[in-house]
Amino acid sequence: MTVRIGTRASKLALTQTQQTADQLAAVGGFPVELVHIRTDGDVLTGPLSQMGGTGVFVAALRDALLRNECDVAVHSLKDLPTGAAVGLSLAATPKRVDVRDVLCARDGLKLADLPAGAKVGTGSPRRAAQLRAARADLEIVDIRGNVDTRLGRVPGLPGNATNEVVPGKSCDLDAVVLAAAGLERISRLDAVSEYLEPDVMLPAAGQGSLAIESRTADAPRKPGSTEGSQEVLAQALAALDDPDTRLAVTAERALLARLEAGCAAPVGAYAYRKGSMLHLEAVVCAVDGKASVRDKRATDGLTEVGATLLGIELAEVLLAGGAADIADLQAS
Repeated sequence: MTVRIGTRASKLALTQTQQTADQLAAVGGFPVELVHIRTDGDVLTGPLSQMGGTGVFVAALRDALLRNECDVAVHSLKDLPTGAAVGLSLAATPKRVDVRDVLCARDGLKLADLPAGAKVGTGSPRRAAQLRAARADLEIVDIRGNVDTRLGRVPGLPGNATNEVVPGKSCDLDAVVLAAAGLERISRLDAVSEYLEPDVMLPAAGQGSLAIESRTADAPRKPGSTEGSQEVLAQALAALDDPDTRLAVTAERALLARLEAGCAAPVGAYAYRKGSMLHLEAVVCAVDGKASVRDKRATDGLTEVGATLLGIELAEVLLAGGAADIADLQAS
């Protein structure tokens, strides 16, 4: 049995999928094959919020999985819409890595050191809002492109000599903000000038986590596969699943779902287990950074149901504090 693993074809996606594939192969003892899937997010241009949010990166992968073109699909978990996908299951959430956002600035500058009017690039409304809240004097520039392309717009960063050049846009920014997890996976942490702690910038729900999706038990199976081969794959996926990561992202995604906030909404959320408690902190920001609602809660209900209830509870607290009006959310 060769397990076919669906992935986007970007450098980051291929790197994190290959790492996951290697782990699955090591645990399951079966060969693996990467299947490259082109998504709308790789083709379309413009702000993500105008293309349906970061869900545009996963739709084609999910379709390929349902069409039996691959056996599992690997996503950045923060890209997954919170709604259920009919016929698919979140089979594994490997152990989460660094959840923080990072500043990659010219001359090694930190956020507090950037000059007034400095241009900071990000394609995330969440990051933009929290940047404006921390430094209202900055000019936030909406950017797209892969990690190397974004880093290439900041002069003097390590490794930029080999970056893709964007005509008319090269080296026009003072800094960009990216996820530490992505830079770590492609060995570009040398570009980081500052790690932005959660008290400055709460991450996106699911940031730092991967999601491995598979077809549910009643979905069509690979032609010619046997119960035994399916069981081997199921056991390998279960071995990669990290319970604490699953609890944390379940709470974060439940909060997003209750807020009816898409993946690209100006909402930050971070859950983590400490001892016998699961903690969750979240913020909803106005896009201009001039207003926000922030709070936190904890629970000793260390089950997926308990994590879901925690996310819903904190969402209700934020809504009671005016979150829907601040960020123009759909929830009420």
